[in-house]
Amino acid sequence: MHATPAPLADLPAPVAGPADIRLVVTDMDGTLLDDAKRVPDGLWPMLAELRRRGVLFSPASGRQYATLAREFADVAEGMVFIAENGTYVVRDGVELSSDPLDPAVAAEVARTVRRLGADGVDVGAVVCGKRSAYVERSDEAFLAEVRKYYVEHRVVEDVTAVEDEVIKVALFDFGPAEHTTAPALGAFAATHQVVVSGEHWVDVMNRTANKGAALRGLQRELGITPAQTMVFGDYLNDLEMLDAAEWSFAMANAHPEVVRRARRLAPDNNDNGVLRTIAEVLGIPLQRA
Repeated sequence: MHATPAPLADLPAPVAGPADIRLVVTDMDGTLLDDAKRVPDGLWPMLAELRRRGVLFSPASGRQYATLAREFADVAEGMVFIAENGTYVVRDGVELSSDPLDPAVAAEVARTVRRLGADGVDVGAVVCGKRSAYVERSDEAFLAEVRKYYVEHRVVEDVTAVEDEVIKVALFDFGPAEHTTAPALGAFAATHQVVVSGEHWVDVMNRTANKGAALRGLQRELGITPAQTMVFGDYLNDLEMLDAAEWSFAMANAHPEVVRRARRLAPDNNDNGVLRTIAEVLGIPLQRA
């Protein structure tokens, strides 16, 4: 745990430019990263220029905080990470906000996944705690998918008995999650969020938890308006945060509902769409790393 960070409002005054943007928030997979999960060329010089201008850059992802912190390790100082689909927000190792899930609900979701597996669905649960993620499946095919998003993970005998503060339960379905696993979780939808966060992923969280709620809390803390906020997303778990920004961009590769909800369209994730759009809106020359 790092020392308590300085107040979030202690940002440099923004440099005058074509648009008064103070906060840039982007999803990772399918948005900032290309389909091979690679960081776009030119990201690091872009982040340096944004910092110079007093513009805060914030990754907002279904990924675990530890995974995001590792990806941005060299530039993480002062950066706000909106992790686990908004259920866990951290700056300089210090929690800014979280929305823990009732352990009884997390356990029932895990038991539902076990029943799906017994019925032949190729699915596994990832119980997401603040310290680590926990799984029961130990086959390499499943763990290979878990490692992409959860650097800190443990294989345990019973995920319903972990001693951690659970913030989300994620389900990986080797089939189409939107049509297979998500409908099977319908019983939870009346009281909780059941969000399709990718082709193969479904997240179960508190109804109050989403990237948009986390972003609005951050805006209030920073004194930044939706008009000063730029947001990028591609999937259904990005919808609420698109609503929190006037400069909201769906990637060209985005889910149709995301394209409908966003105010603008950015080039796709394999065409460096996030950085190209930031460069155009803020008048920043796009550099190669």
